[in-house]
Amino acid sequence: MNLPDLPVKAVLGELAAALREHRTAVLVAPPGTGKTTLVPLALAEHAGGRVVVAEPRRLAARAAAARMASLLGERVGETVGYSVRGDRKVSARTKIEVVTSGLLVRRLQADPELPGVDTVLLDECHERHLDADLLLALLLDVRAGLRDDLKLLATSATVAADRLAALLGDAPVITAHARTFPVELGYVPPARGERIEATVARAVRTALSEVDGDVLAFLPGVGEIARTTSLLSDVEVVPLHGRLPAGRQDAALTPGRQRRVVLATAVAESSLTVPGVRAVVDSGQARVPRVDHRRGLPGLATVRVSAAVAEQRAGRAGREAPGRAYRCWARRDQASLPAYPEPEIRTAELSRLALELACWSTPDGAGLSWWDPPPEGPLAAGRELLATLNAVVDDQVTERGREMAALGLHPRLARALLDGAAEVGARSAAEVVAVLDAGAKATDIEAELRAPRDDRRRTEIRRLTRLVTGAAENPGPALVVALAYPERLARRRQPGSPVYLMAGGTAVELPSGSGLGDAEWLAVAEATRDPGRTHGVIRLAARADQELALRAAPNLVSEMDEVSWDGDVVARSVRRLGAIVLNERPLRDPDPELVRQALLAGLRKEGLGLLTWSREAERLRQRLAFLHRVLGPPWPGMADEDLLAASEQWLTSARRRADLARIDVTAALRGLLPWPEASRLDELAPDRIEVPSGSHIRLDYAGGEPVLAVKLQETFGWVETPQVAGVPVVLHLLSPAGRPAAVTGDLNSFWRNGYASVRAELRGRYPKHPWPEDPLTATPTRRTNRKS
Repeated sequence: MNLPDLPVKAVLGELAAALREHRTAVLVAPPGTGKTTLVPLALAEHAGGRVVVAEPRRLAARAAAARMASLLGERVGETVGYSVRGDRKVSARTKIEVVTSGLLVRRLQADPELPGVDTVLLDECHERHLDADLLLALLLDVRAGLRDDLKLLATSATVAADRLAALLGDAPVITAHARTFPVELGYVPPARGERIEATVARAVRTALSEVDGDVLAFLPGVGEIARTTSLLSDVEVVPLHGRLPAGRQDAALTPGRQRRVVLATAVAESSLTVPGVRAVVDSGQARVPRVDHRRGLPGLATVRVSAAVAEQRAGRAGREAPGRAYRCWARRDQASLPAYPEPEIRTAELSRLALELACWSTPDGAGLSWWDPPPEGPLAAGRELLATLNAVVDDQVTERGREMAALGLHPRLARALLDGAAEVGARSAAEVVAVLDAGAKATDIEAELRAPRDDRRRTEIRRLTRLVTGAAENPGPALVVALAYPERLARRRQPGSPVYLMAGGTAVELPSGSGLGDAEWLAVAEATRDPGRTHGVIRLAARADQELALRAAPNLVSEMDEVSWDGDVVARSVRRLGAIVLNERPLRDPDPELVRQALLAGLRKEGLGLLTWSREAERLRQRLAFLHRVLGPPWPGMADEDLLAASEQWLTSARRRADLARIDVTAALRGLLPWPEASRLDELAPDRIEVPSGSHIRLDYAGGEPVLAVKLQETFGWVETPQVAGVPVVLHLLSPAGRPAAVTGDLNSFWRNGYASVRAELRGRYPKHPWPEDPLTATPTRRTNRKS
């Protein structure tokens, strides 16, 4: 075969030898080296079966097949064919088939041995798409257990291939060096307040004035391409993205007769060659998979590109001749770019991956060799959703789950299409699923379905309709929506209120003018929750009713006895759809433990003030708290949480709020005393203490340390400071009128150093009371008699 003289041609022999010897290899080759087209052609010459090339994108798969067929002078579908979602061109003669990664995953699920396949080439592994990472893990599992003869070749445009080579069993790494022309870099940062489309358009005009040849501009998405096109109305603009019809995609990849500006998404970064390009304009942005919480489906977020991606984009300008790259950010920002793109598996919604793993009989993926394993939290959330959709039971895939996986849709949409077709007909279900997948402008999904459809939606509806068979057509969008989003079935909270409670427990509100304000039930497809808002906002929904909700989500229906606190104990038998109460009735004889838990909830919410705290109970609590602090266990803690934790010992007979007030709290506290230590309570923390005058005065434990408030004259002759449980008592020495005269924790020091000044002050104010010069020899007294 007479192959073009592209850089990868020099290593084809080495590559073939590596695959013969090791059956695995890694090829590192930058864009433009011919790895996507020349390598499969070379491998097919000596392969004992078909060579399957896995591409991350449909556009790249079709373009690669077309390029290889043209090199052979054939039409696509003869020696070289392709298979992508909704389109397939292969024949009995086909030796090279280019497929998308997701489609090859489905083939592996159907027949893991891949009969008739000699070699699988995993192209553009560096892009780290979720389907590609899963495909690699499954193929490694197949080689380990079923097909050790299956050859695997992974290609990457970056040199970070060590981990990939290790996964493939210490596979040899072969490098092809691109023969590229120099590319001059320039920076065109946005002006203050300037949108990225305006910056890109400005950079494009600069490129057109400074460089000959076509301009390739990278933008994050279709919307940005459309807006940039409107700013370049006097230039021939050609869009290039995955949502275009095949004919328009092919046109963008075909040289034009005059200068063109190709506005492309990330599809043109590595696996596609756009001929005639001499200048590249890089917006510096990319759309990457993230969880779209509004739709509950995989979504896209706009992020800064990585340094590796920026390098690949710039390299497009130097494939055929010297070129220039214009970067739409400040030169100083280049150093802060992340080194490589974040792998999809770390950031994406993983319910579809969870379904594939369940079909592979490894629900948690633990038995597979991963480039990066799926994170536990998102994978667990995906598995939980699959259980809600009846795709798995106890982590085992159901027959319905396998049917859902076979459709190649997100599990929500697959369930809606399959079960919806059986209820409302295949086309009716397909029309609703197409809206759910693409998003809508109206809040009322029925209004969206009545709106004019573009060619893309009509094509998708036809494709979805062909995937299923169903009942006679009976339009019912609410049921299809509910099948996709059972946890978003919603019921109005109060008559006339715009606020609804969804089965998942979230409150959402209808925006004014939605046209759905008279509905008691809604099947919600999209909702947002902005920070700081009490409720979410419904963005897309359909009218529903309770009968429909029960049909769509029978596994969310529960009936149980509930005992809770709502100002008092409320016991009822409740039937729910998720968080939505369908009906309820009073429960006459509730479980005593449930009652106790409800009372505890009330005490936690409203405090222990629900109990009647006598003065005796308060003082006993303070004494015990002191002993717990000083001596520790087994003396019980007396904080609120301690008493609640010990509620089984004292909250025994109460059944309602009124019973709490009748509890003998003193007896309850004494019931918590340890034995035999309880017998020493009055010794260790006495309620009263005798002073030299003979009085028995109550100690105050409220502040955490024992305090004795006693008239100073009753302490004459008291030399040693009293102690309780080894802790000195703080004495508040009072005047004859009961006012504080001094505070001390050391009586001996007070008599020596403080008494004289206190005596001088009190003698003048209370002349009828005794104020001896020597308090240590004076007689303590409670009376006013004075002896001279």
